[in-house]
Amino acid sequence: MLSNLMSWQITLPIALAAAVIGYLFGSIPFGLILTRAAGLGDVRSIGSGNIGATNVLRTGNRKLAAATLLLDALKASAAAWIVGYFLGEEAAIIAGFFAFIGHLFPVWIGFKGGKGVATYIGTLLGVAPIMVVLFAAIWLAVAVTTRYSSLSALVAMLVIPIALLILGNEKVAAVMAIMTLISYWKHKANISRLMGGTESKIGAKG
Repeated sequence: MLSNLMSWQITLPIALAAAVIGYLFGSIPFGLILTRAAGLGDVRSIGSGNIGATNVLRTGNRKLAAATLLLDALKASAAAWIVGYFLGEEAAIIAGFFAFIGHLFPVWIGFKGGKGVATYIGTLLGVAPIMVVLFAAIWLAVAVTTRYSSLSALVAMLVIPIALLILGNEKVAAVMAIMTLISYWKHKANISRLMGGTESKIGAKG
């Protein structure tokens, strides 16, 4: 397994091209664009200040939040699919990873982006689509049991790299593991609230 993990064949110029393309796709701040287009102002001025779908939902517009979730996922998938088509499978993995990074740290808005759950899912869809089914199943099971959206995502992101490794997809497993660690860091406030019992539950008001 270790030998397979280390056997990347991609050249540096192609890797750099994949990284740049992926980052540019991922850095599109759809949450901000959609809320402004809908006349709802700057989504960064409400709630957590995040540009992701969860904070867009705090505007009260569920359709806009759903659109943000979908577009934030598809921008990573699109980056992986397009780059993969022209530059190969390893380039697709790199593009997906950097789309995730672009979402978290978009250059256009001061490197202050989202927490990456939707873009994580989008990267999976682009490079290991069957894992999206597993992610969704885990998220749903934890959400139904605990009613914590953040915990559901955190558990799913923990399981995905392990599942990929078991299935022998070491390269994607390694990249998704790094993405999981980064997303955990971005969720540190949620983790703190979960540990303190103060995290908001799905459907809770106020």
